[in-house]
Amino acid sequence: MADTQTLTGKCYCGALSYSTQGDPVFKAQCHCRECQYISGGGPNYFMMMPKVGFSWDKGAPKSFTRPDLDRAVTRWFCPDCGTHIMTRVPGRDYVVLKVGTLDDPAKYGEPSAAIFTIDQQPFHLIPDGLPAFERIPPR
Repeated sequence: MADTQTLTGKCYCGALSYSTQGDPVFKAQCHCRECQYISGGGPNYFMMMPKVGFSWDKGAPKSFTRPDLDRAVTRWFCPDCGTHIMTRVPGRDYVVLKVGTLDDPAKYGEPSAAIFTIDQQPFHLIPDGLPAFERIPPR
């Protein structure tokens, strides 16, 4: 395999840190209502990375899965400061990392799409020319 990137990140207080290796599977900004809760109101910028390349380097995260939803995602966060680090989708071989937790968020580059625009708020901005989808883009 060619050179793969290694990215590192942490929570706000530094109690949790992680590293991930590989190339992003998908990078996007998500406008779904759930992400609005997590982000504080704006779209959530994320990158999907291979699960096999992800590891916790420091600390032990807490997790939360809504029991009332079929195929609910599991969200992983710092038990001390509450920073949401990543999401796992049932049956998928990737982790969904929150870009703001990267040690160098500029390494994200830019999103390749805006998703769940059906829930977009009037104050959410989508860059001109960025493909936008009401839900998940077709594969």
